[in-house]
Amino acid sequence: MRVVVLALLLCGCSAGVEERPQRVVEPRLTAAPAARGEGVLRQAMLKEHNAARAVVGAPPLVWSETLAADAARYAAVLAETEQFKHSTEPRGAVPEGENLFMGSRGAYRYDEMARLWVDERRYYRTGAVPDISTTGRWQDVGHYSQIIWRRSTQVGCAVASSRRDDYLVCRYTPPGNVVGRRAED
Repeated sequence: MRVVVLALLLCGCSAGVEERPQRVVEPRLTAAPAARGEGVLRQAMLKEHNAARAVVGAPPLVWSETLAADAARYAAVLAETEQFKHSTEPRGAVPEGENLFMGSRGAYRYDEMARLWVDERRYYRTGAVPDISTTGRWQDVGHYSQIIWRRSTQVGCAVASSRRDDYLVCRYTPPGNVVGRRAED
């Protein structure tokens, strides 16, 4: 069993107060590296995102190569600087939402990365941003609310790696987590 370090930064999209994420240590069942590749990434992200959206009756997202390219540029910056923080606005040619993940290099499958975001639903409650979390902190559900944001129609994601960590960036348009709006609208 290998110990892997995982850190999550909650989606700051449009509502955001930026906070540094806490590093979490999780046990792993295998030391084998996870499968990689653009095709695997695209398939896993669409599957996990659209499964979560189907549960709440939101239409499926479609893959955007433009968003994926924007995500790749920023993932490369994160890997190069080894700093885990949201990009500053504006993102892309049109406004984009953003979800971030950082975990030990090669340890997490893409579907596992997305499921950690989707698992935030346990704290989610219907309401207008920022009043969307049973914990009282909208940041505790920010990834999930971006994923299920009904007005979002496209997603594109990319991963880049430093010597130690993988950085997953997903971009969404139109962006979610808009203050005063509900994910369901």
